[in-house]
Amino acid sequence: MPISKILLVDDSRTELHYLSDLLTKRGYSVRTAASGEEAMQRLNDERPDLILMDVVMPGQNGFQLTRSITRDPRFSTVPVIMCTSKNQETDRVWGMRQGAKDYIVKPVQPDELIAKIRQFD
Repeated sequence: MPISKILLVDDSRTELHYLSDLLTKRGYSVRTAASGEEAMQRLNDERPDLILMDVVMPGQNGFQLTRSITRDPRFSTVPVIMCTSKNQETDRVWGMRQGAKDYIVKPVQPDELIAKIRQFD
């Protein structure tokens, strides 16, 4: 099933705007959430084809949220790509252990991000 609907989770308005614009121009339908709570609401409203997840957020961080989503039978098949400024190998390994399918470090290179998304088409 091709990826068309993406849920973008990030507490930075700037990052949400930048990534949303980038993805929309590439033909994706994008919904955004600025917190873990808002992300869960968006998931319950409409199931996305893929989730781009920031790590550093107030309240529930991206690692915790990824674990909750990937262990929930309703959403366990939705791939999560961590999209974060945390660039240590231990962060990448931890993100993958929480259920993420891939990991990309900010600032995002548009072609790299699109390639990571397309691997799930």
